Amino acid sequence: MRSALYYTLMLLLGFAWYKFGQNLLRKGYYDENGERTEGFVGPVGFLISAVVGSYLLFALLRALVRGEVPCVGKGGCKMQVYTLAANAGDYWANIFFLAWMVLGLAYALYVSFKIWFRA
Repeated sequence: MRSALYYTLMLLLGFAWYKFGQNLLRKGYYDENGERTEGFVGPVGFLISAVVGSYLLFALLRALVRGEVPCVGKGGCKMQVYTLAANAGDYWANIFFLAWMVLGLAYALYVSFKIWFRA
């Protein structure tokens, strides 16, 4: 039951992130207050998000190839490694979390890039 709640909340968070990005893309160059429309992140945040997203993508691909993933997203599992053979449920939960974080950061970068280079 807890897993179903976790995945449902992750999907709802992803949907809210998508709708917020679409609302930003729908706006014109300036918002209703006359201020310039900004993306999710600024230039420094863009670079930091790109670096973090690249690292998480590397960790995701490495975990898929090796069949083991370190515990991510939880506070009490320091230095724990889940393998596909021994801990399949925890392995796929961590893979899902990594993939979700990569997709969220990639979407934030996409929206910011689209806003900066509007035609």
